[in-house]
Amino acid sequence: MKEFAQLIDAYDLAKADGNAMALATVVQVDGSAYRRPGARMLVTQDGRLTGAISGGCLEGDALRKAQAVIFQQKSMLVTYDTTDEDDQKFGIGLGCNGIIHLLIEPLDVNQVDNPVELIRQAKLKRDTSLLLTFFSLKNSKKEQIGTIHLTQGSQHFGSLAKIKQEFHAHVLQEIAAFEHPSSRIQCFEQLDELSIFFELIHPPLQLLLFGAGNDTLPVAQLASILGHEVILVDGRKALATSSRFPTVQRIILGPAEEVVDQIETDLNTVALLMTHNFDYELVVLEKLSQLLLPYIGILGPKRKTEKLLERLQEKGIAISADNLYAPIGLDLGAETSEEIALAIFAEIAAVVRKRKPGFLRDKPGPIHDFAL
Repeated sequence: MKEFAQLIDAYDLAKADGNAMALATVVQVDGSAYRRPGARMLVTQDGRLTGAISGGCLEGDALRKAQAVIFQQKSMLVTYDTTDEDDQKFGIGLGCNGIIHLLIEPLDVNQVDNPVELIRQAKLKRDTSLLLTFFSLKNSKKEQIGTIHLTQGSQHFGSLAKIKQEFHAHVLQEIAAFEHPSSRIQCFEQLDELSIFFELIHPPLQLLLFGAGNDTLPVAQLASILGHEVILVDGRKALATSSRFPTVQRIILGPAEEVVDQIETDLNTVALLMTHNFDYELVVLEKLSQLLLPYIGILGPKRKTEKLLERLQEKGIAISADNLYAPIGLDLGAETSEEIALAIFAEIAAVVRKRKPGFLRDKPGPIHDFAL
């Protein structure tokens, strides 16, 4: 989602400058590649790039093709095949041993539902959205349909006008029946072998950071780098200030009995208890236990958490261990507050993505478990 925000900012700037643009999107990958489907790059007529579609190998060639798309005002599907050992002959030197299909679309700033405007719509609410991008490998030399439709809850944005009328009902049926936990790509023979990239766009991770001590400063900073939205919570006015935490989205001051009730949470919300105040965290943990959070991390030794749970149990409150992580963070041998922040976010990423942490060198097969 942070990349989306950067794309939108660059789009708005180029629009204000009257600079024509194109959007390049990785729509399908066969084999290994640096970026997966959904990676995007905004290209302006004067050559400015925002975002990334590879590790830096494709960008130069994609820039030239995007500028051609801007000039011709016709979308293009480009295929980079690096399965040949001698991939240097392609002039891109990927070394990924994969096939990358890249859709490049011109952006009409007067079109209220162009691809970037659809992405903007997806970011307006903390709801998971489904973005549809249409392309055809069979007819790769022809102009492509592109990113034209967004579903957010019961609302639909964009138009299916670019696809044949007889296909509309089938596409709407596919949208209604979509239940996949992750994005997918499907080629439909009944739609003249048209491929659809069903892309799930989740809201950014919302981090409830309880504690405004010095050790939470790098946590807030790293959260901002990762694109997370931070709500800082503390009872100390002198510490929980915007000058100390300029990157957080919101600061809530107050006693433990009141602060949690001021927060709206969802399944993309996690919490960190780092106040160093046992009584404060006892009340907060009791209230958080009533919410459906995938992750609650508690800073401090294991004995501290055991005492918290014992105190709550004495009140007849049983806390599930399924989403409780204490001591907090992965075992990285962290010592400094910056290293601890790194260990925390590594653990959060593993939990929310349902991954088992380990060394990539020990993983058989490709890094990514599935190819979209």
